[in-house]
Parts: sequence; C-alpha cells; structure tokens
Amino acid sequence: MGADVPSSTLIDWCGQGVRVLEPLVERIRKGVMTADRLHADDTTVRVLDPSKRVEGIGKGVKEGRIWIYLRDDRPWGGTAPPASAYHFSPDRKGEHPRKHLVDFRGILQGEEGQQTVRGTVCPTNAYTGFASLYEPEGNRPPRIREAACWAHLRRDFFDVHKETGSAIAQEALQRIGDLYDIEARIVGQSTEVRHAVRQKESRPKVEAFKVWAEAQLKRIPGKSDLAKAFRYGLSRWDSFCLFLDDGRVAIDNNPAERKMKPIALGRKNFLFAGSDAGGETLAAAMTIIETAKDNGLDPQAYLTDIFTRIHDHKINRIDELLPWNWKPVDAPKAEAA
Repeated sequence: MGADVPSSTLIDWCGQGVRVLEPLVERIRKGVMTADRLHADDTTVRVLDPSKRVEGIGKGVKEGRIWIYLRDDRPWGGTAPPASAYHFSPDRKGEHPRKHLVDFRGILQGEEGQQTVRGTVCPTNAYTGFASLYEPEGNRPPRIREAACWAHLRRDFFDVHKETGSAIAQEALQRIGDLYDIEARIVGQSTEVRHAVRQKESRPKVEAFKVWAEAQLKRIPGKSDLAKAFRYGLSRWDSFCLFLDDGRVAIDNNPAERKMKPIALGRKNFLFAGSDAGGETLAAAMTIIETAKDNGLDPQAYLTDIFTRIHDHKINRIDELLPWNWKPVDAPKAEAA
C-alpha cells in the first residue's frame, strides 16, 4: 500500500502478536512433554547484549541458544499429533534442558555431549547438559533413557574418509548405510513390524559392527580421529542399540535437526535477536508456526484465523484452536441477489 512502517514498529507488532498466542504456545509445549519419546536439539542465535559494547559500534552480541523438543509418531503410525516446542536460553548451560524436561519421562533422542574430532570440539550426540538426566534416581531407574544417533556417528566416519580416504572409514559408512537401507523399507510401518524387521535384519548387522569396530581399534593409532570415532560409538553402545528393541524409536535424531533449519535460515535474514525477550519471542513464534506446519496447515492462513478469533474465544475451549484441532470458520454464504 506504499506505507513506510518503521522496523521498530513491525518488531513491536510481532512481539504483541506472539503474546496474544501465549495460551496456545504453552499448551503445545506442555503437550509435547506428555510424550514418552522426544527428539531434542539446539542451535545458536546471536543476541544483542548491552553489557558487551563494541567501540564505535555500540551494543555487542552474545551467543544465545534455541532448543527444540519434537514429538513425532508419524514414522511408526502413532496417533499423537506431531508438535514442536521451541525454547530460548541466553547460554548453553545444562540447567536449561533440565528445566525444560523436568516433567518428561521416557526416551530422549538428542545431543548428549561433545566430542573432539580433528583437533576441534564438534557438536555431536554427547552434550553433557543431558548427562545427569540419564542417571538413576536413588534405587529407581533413570526417568529418561538415552537413544543415541547413528547419523552423528556416521558423520564422524564421513569426515575422516573425506579428509584421509581411509578404507576403514569407508567400510564403516557402508555398514551404517546398510542399516539405513533397512530403515527406509519400514518407515511408516507399525511398531510390531519395525521391531520384527530390526530384530531379524538390523540386529545381526549391529552386532557385527561392534565386533568389527573392536577389531579395528587394535589396528589403528589410538589417538587418531578414526579411533576416537570408534571409541565414541562403543562407549555409548547400549544407547546406540536402543532402537533395535523399540519399534517407536528412530535410528537417528535427524527430525530434530531438520527443525533447526528455519533458525539457520533466519540467522541470515534477521542476523540477531534484539534482546533476550526477542529470543523468547522467536522461540514462541517458532513453536506455533512449526507445529502448524507439522500438522499440514498453511501457517499464514492458520494465524490469520487465530488472530481474528482468539480474543473472543473462551479460555476453557482454547484447545479447539491448537493446530491439530483447528477448523477454520466457514466463509459466510453470499446473500441471494
């Protein structure tokens, strides 16, 4: 329409709009935590920080985090609707995921720590912030079980092969690739089918991989990146085998990683969040937009309808507006001429 609306005004509108949606955002986040299996991941987001001033520029920036917790039962035909819960934190301290997951009980597929590869610290499924969640509670078993990610393990061997051309790394890639070929055939099948196929076809290959990996460790330099990759997998072997015993568990954490792509694209556009409050707004907006997409909705059409209705909607019926329950108001019928 040719109107010049200042960016600060648009930002304020976005913040106000997300605040209107808070009841739905909180419902989604709480609903996700009622699942008994979750994918989890996190990524960086730059945040303006007044305490870090840069001479001649003004405010500096700090590195905040956006976290994702994903409930997705579609790969095995579950009935629970998919949902994506995003959270913001000003840093990556372990207290944040522990707070997010305080009410969760079940299987977590996420980043359990970090591993040094080629002399650098690389994010893999070894984030230590989750480590305490896997510990037993007194005489009781841990309330959260760890499911390790074969895609992360594969990535370590891929990097070694790309850099050195190692035949051993290439064989590791082939062996892991065979497991993924099996997974491709059973996606969308029932838990019973997935479990049966994995027991018959995947388990022998996984057990053979372990025997082969232990043999390779005796042949290669102990400080090499290849040895580190093998030791990483063997040190968490029970977690890498969990998918064999439960047809609901995925072989990797790729679903959560894909949920971080919009944040990565956003970083190229908005560059940074203006404050911690801006990071919270981003996480809340992502929660409702991505959950709408999870459920096959056009986010713009969904939000347009929600903003029109939510102020007059009874709070005790707010669940009707959740993405998996939402039904648009029928367009008014044209009056007869």
